[in-house]
Amino acid sequence: MNNPASLQHTLRALADPTRREILEILKNGAMPAGEIAEHFSITGAAISRHLSVLKEADLVRDHRDGKFIFYDVNLSVLQEILVWIGNFKAARETSSGKRDKIIGTQPNH
Repeated sequence: MNNPASLQHTLRALADPTRREILEILKNGAMPAGEIAEHFSITGAAISRHLSVLKEADLVRDHRDGKFIFYDVNLSVLQEILVWIGNFKAARETSSGKRDKIIGTQPNH
């Protein structure tokens, strides 16, 4: 991710278990807020706030279809996070390989 503030905003949005559950529900496709709310025992206003936070973090997008607003997961942001995390793994493996080479070439004491 190119923007550290954007990454921080995204990770903060993902930190909440309700918002992660909303993303889990939406992974099967777009749905209106009312249907999302049916999966929770919290108010519609609370669901609306969670959806707003997810939208601000660009983790979900919305579109109007008649009188309903449908929400859907924005996979590109999640893919960016995976790439960012993958870079850590690659760096760690590279670092480990270098360390193993150094350790392997050290004389025995």
